[in-house]
Amino acid sequence: MHDQNDWIDAELVATRDFGPDIRMFELAPSAGVGPYEPGSHINIAVDIGGHRDLRSYSLVGQPRHNVYRIAVKRVNPSRGGSAWLHNLLPGARLQITSPRNHFALQFGAPRYLLIAGGIGITPLLGMAQTLMWRGIEFRMLYAVHRRQDMAFAEELRETLGDRVSLFVSEDGNRLDLMRELADFPADGDIYFCGPARLLQGLREAMTALERPMANLRFETFGSGGLHPNESFWVRVPRLGVEIAVPAGQTMLDALDAAGVEVMAECRRGECGLCTVDVMALEGQIDHRDVFLSDHQKRENTRICACVSRAVQGGIVIDTAWRAGQ
Repeated sequence: MHDQNDWIDAELVATRDFGPDIRMFELAPSAGVGPYEPGSHINIAVDIGGHRDLRSYSLVGQPRHNVYRIAVKRVNPSRGGSAWLHNLLPGARLQITSPRNHFALQFGAPRYLLIAGGIGITPLLGMAQTLMWRGIEFRMLYAVHRRQDMAFAEELRETLGDRVSLFVSEDGNRLDLMRELADFPADGDIYFCGPARLLQGLREAMTALERPMANLRFETFGSGGLHPNESFWVRVPRLGVEIAVPAGQTMLDALDAAGVEVMAECRRGECGLCTVDVMALEGQIDHRDVFLSDHQKRENTRICACVSRAVQGGIVIDTAWRAGQ
């Protein structure tokens, strides 16, 4: 977690809904808004059943009117952060951190392809605006299942014009990654943010077209994997502990509630601090992190407790933490 000195008081000054599930929040920090790079996020302290926890949300676009903008999709089942935020009204006070960036836009490529799936549009909008203002060649592809899942469509059209292409599956206009990649130069950089299944499809298309994975930079949702959330069990033999992890709780939070200490920081599946050793497995692991390599995920010898889950069974683990360390 973060030291109390990291937190900044902020006020929710306005909200805007995009369909029934997606809401944009404008947050005015007491210390004012400083500059931040595209791809940045802020952490927000949320209250889940009287327990203080942390959630991370990408900042949308460039700083404006002395507010940070985030957009949050209400997820059910979830860990509770999205529901807590959606219940806030303008005027509410909350605590946030200053911006951090684990998904930075790297300059120097001849052209860029930005691919957003669903609420994954949030970090990519600022990247697209920055590339356009710098006169760098790029295209954006924005795909959703339902039209009501699309956020910032008007802003995208007004700002980016024909540089953005919108895809809505329910309208029969589905994103064809193979076709889009075939028209994109092999030396260009690709930035992706979206659900795990779309990322898997992108990697498969790049492999089929022999595109270098080094040109792909991505961020995915810790709340979404290749399988739906379901309950599973976790056993820690060294401590004589076995716990049940409900569908709406992370493995990290369940371990913490049971008194099993696991070091953690980002809680987004990025930093790897919460990685624990897998001693035995019943079923399979739905790896939702971006820290472990594909090879490590296939080995199933480690798991990032903050986002990844077991499917159709449970998992036996050992933690790195030892009493007295």
